[in-house]
Amino acid sequence: MNGNKPVMPMSAQKRIALIAHDNKKYDLLDWAKFNRDSLAKHQLFATGTTGKLLEAELGIEITRLQSGPLGGDQQVGARIAQNEIDFLIFFWDPLEPLPHDPDIKALLRLAVVWNIPVACNRASADFMFSSALLNEPYERILDDFDAYRNRTIAP
Repeated sequence: MNGNKPVMPMSAQKRIALIAHDNKKYDLLDWAKFNRDSLAKHQLFATGTTGKLLEAELGIEITRLQSGPLGGDQQVGARIAQNEIDFLIFFWDPLEPLPHDPDIKALLRLAVVWNIPVACNRASADFMFSSALLNEPYERILDDFDAYRNRTIAP
């Protein structure tokens, strides 16, 4: 029961963003090759080099955005906020500090705010991709943001 909270429908064909840090690109590529047939059923987005590698290896169309440090992470975040991304697979490297760490944190924050599934490693991606919900319509329950949108700011 959602307590009359707003819902955001997802169709059976999901809009999936794929992102990987440099040290995780080949992990994501290996995972994507294994899941190629499942991925081909969905609309795919990826940042920069990751998208180029995936498109070449998988032979399926991927909407490529900017590289993460050049704004690609923010482009994905904006698409999440505009309900244009349903699912985020982001193989990030927790041992490598990156100059665009604030962008990464903002992206992950938006995924939580808009209640989309997020896989940050192969195990979580495997579990989510084996879910029956992957290929079914689904309604994400959202927090009610009206109070925040309509708040009064004192001068």
